[in-house]
Amino acid sequence: MKKILLILCLTLGSVISHAQGRTYCELLGMQNLVGKIIVSVDFGQTSFMRDNRLVDENGEVLKFNSMIDAMNYMGALGWDFEQAYVVTHNYGKSATNVYHWLLSKPYSDDGTGLKTMNMIKQEIKKAKEQEKQEQEEQETDDMYDWMDDANYH
Repeated sequence: MKKILLILCLTLGSVISHAQGRTYCELLGMQNLVGKIIVSVDFGQTSFMRDNRLVDENGEVLKFNSMIDAMNYMGALGWDFEQAYVVTHNYGKSATNVYHWLLSKPYSDDGTGLKTMNMIKQEIKKAKEQEKQEQEEQETDDMYDWMDDANYH
C-alpha cells in the first residue's frame, strides 16, 4: 500500500498540470561528494535521458548548499512550495537520500523562469541548425549570383 501511495505521489508530482491556472514541477536534489546539492527539475517530461539539472545564464550547473537554498532560488522566480518528501536508496553499506520537493506557480506564457542543461543543449542544437540552413541558403544565393554573372558577361 505504501508503495502504491509513493508511486501515486511521484506520478502526480512529476506531471505538468495547468489545473486551476498553475504550473507544477518537482525538484529532485541529490548531495554530491563535497556536500553540495545538485538539483534537477521535472516538468513531466517523458524521457529520463534528459539532463534537467538547473543551470545559470551561462549554462553552468547550479549547486546549492541545501534544498532550502534551492527553494529560495525558486521562490525568487515565483515558485511556491507545495510538499516535500525524501526517498532513501540503499547501496550496500551506504545510503543516498533523494529529496523531492513539489512546487507550483501561477501559469504564464513567459515560461517557468528556469533553464536546465537539456534546454541549453536544445538551444545550441537549434542555433546550429539555423546556422547551417543560413549557410546553405547563402551558398545557393552565391551559386545563382555566379550563374547570373556568367550569363551576362
